[in-house]
Amino acid sequence: MARYIGPKTKIARKFGAAIYGDDKNFERRKNQPPGQHGPNKRRGAKKSEYANQLAEKQKAKYTYGILERQFANLYEKASRASGVTGEILLQLCESRLDNVVYRAGFAKTRAGARQLVSHRHITVNGELVNIPSYLLKAGDVIAIREKSKSLEVIADSLASKSTYEWLQYNDEKKECTFVAVPERIQIPEDIKEQFIVELYNK
Repeated sequence: MARYIGPKTKIARKFGAAIYGDDKNFERRKNQPPGQHGPNKRRGAKKSEYANQLAEKQKAKYTYGILERQFANLYEKASRASGVTGEILLQLCESRLDNVVYRAGFAKTRAGARQLVSHRHITVNGELVNIPSYLLKAGDVIAIREKSKSLEVIADSLASKSTYEWLQYNDEKKECTFVAVPERIQIPEDIKEQFIVELYNK
């Protein structure tokens, strides 16, 4: 499946947030919008309601590395569920296997996590799963495949991993339990999900 492989700093500057993680180039130029000629008067003009809503959807897609059709399918699933649609949408994004592999610290980026899954380095409940969009359920155990535990890239990533309340870690076994779907307040991403809902409801 196609993925965005263009310049990531440019996208981060477009949204004014380091959506791909630590980025020295972004930190150096974060107050300047993309473009070789610097600030543009038209770029600085007040955005319309639609533009703000579209930008928030694009930001969410780039953050989680999800293409348009997949994102629309997740929204459909969220809109059919009982509860607040925007929150459920983000919870579904957080429940994706590639995202949890990233949150668990097995990879430093979501793109790296997606590659680990696609290359069959990850198991779910003891079974190999190579589908990055696989949606996890509470209680699922995500682990590094036995043959892959010695990979240097995984060791480097685990050395600097963050911890999250909805994940239970077992560093010795290099596995992580998806304890529960995170509440909105536990999701660290700065995304205005209500704008996305308003856009899809137009």
